[in-house]
Amino acid sequence: MVEHAAGITSAHVQGRDVVVIQDTSEISVGGRRAKAQGYGPIGKGGALRGLLLHAMLAVDAATGGIIGLVDAQVSNRTGGKKVKPRRQRKTHEKESQRWIDATMRAAEVLTGARSITGTSDRESDFYEHFVACPSNMHLIVRACQNRKIVKEEKHQSGSLYPHIDCLPEAGRFIANIPAAPGRKARVTELAVRFSRVQLCKPRHGAARELPASIEVTVVDVRETSKPADSDPIHWRLITTHEVTSFDQACRIVGLYRMRWTIEEYFHTLKTAGFDIESADISDPQVMIKFVAAASVAAVTVMQLVKARDGTTGQKLTDTFTPKDQPILEAISAKLEGKTAKQKNPHPKGSLGYASWVIARLGGWTGYYGKPGPQVMRRGLEDFQRIKYGVHLGLQNV
Repeated sequence: MVEHAAGITSAHVQGRDVVVIQDTSEISVGGRRAKAQGYGPIGKGGALRGLLLHAMLAVDAATGGIIGLVDAQVSNRTGGKKVKPRRQRKTHEKESQRWIDATMRAAEVLTGARSITGTSDRESDFYEHFVACPSNMHLIVRACQNRKIVKEEKHQSGSLYPHIDCLPEAGRFIANIPAAPGRKARVTELAVRFSRVQLCKPRHGAARELPASIEVTVVDVRETSKPADSDPIHWRLITTHEVTSFDQACRIVGLYRMRWTIEEYFHTLKTAGFDIESADISDPQVMIKFVAAASVAAVTVMQLVKARDGTTGQKLTDTFTPKDQPILEAISAKLEGKTAKQKNPHPKGSLGYASWVIARLGGWTGYYGKPGPQVMRRGLEDFQRIKYGVHLGLQNV
């Protein structure tokens, strides 16, 4: 299922600038009962049991529209085995290897893209990830540790964070910060710094064949004032992109901000659209297959939610097949009413047009609020039934 979805995504990225976002989410299914059923430990302490989902999405760098699924690996920890201390293990012996594997997978699947930028959060900040970056990709990773760097003066070693703090501001820009749990939406000013640096190879755990240092760019962005209800934003972004101007630094920040898409994706999968954690499946292997199937379906739901305002500029064929278009147009004509709000406002052939149809099938009236993941999921189920009836035909009766 995942390989088929990746193949479709590969066909749709041709000639595009693509941002590839990857992250891991824990799928919780219970405690003692789940342990007895064979589910592995998740979370701190291992009291909870469940699965790990490492997903990767392709997003259009220009519009933020979701192009499709690149990869989704579902795993069940075995637990109970003694392992060497973290610093004594190589990367391929750790779960960290999944970040490298996913990056390599993206480079293979998305070869037709004009450019590929992999974006991930702090868990993926380790030396081998940057070294192993394929030649047809770039990375943007949020720093999680104060690394050793090579100073230009006499090639002495220093530390990354103090180096960043001493950099002059390159400029400031205004940004809209969306609401999040415990945080209200706000408009804020962000200050930007950037510099080319050489990261030193770690003293522990790194393979001998790795280079002693690698050259990357660090882009630092921080809020100029403290908000009342949360900590100020401060991101230290490490990228393989070359940055020589304030505008280029702002572009790196903008690409990194697209990482929030995968948080919305996990929310759709686990809560808003599919509620997979409530599935009462006792066999971990069956649950793995269920999560993989839901991971593919959740991408379609997210595409429709993102396209509902027509801002992504995507074509209908980014999600549906050409044979689906006349069915969607027939349904739209049937659902449209006499008032302006009951008319499909999007042009035929656009994904926004299909999103309006699916939302109406899912129970949205067109008057109140905006259709969310649950509405889109219900609408898709109804559309699949209608599509099945259209293709069934009387000759099969």
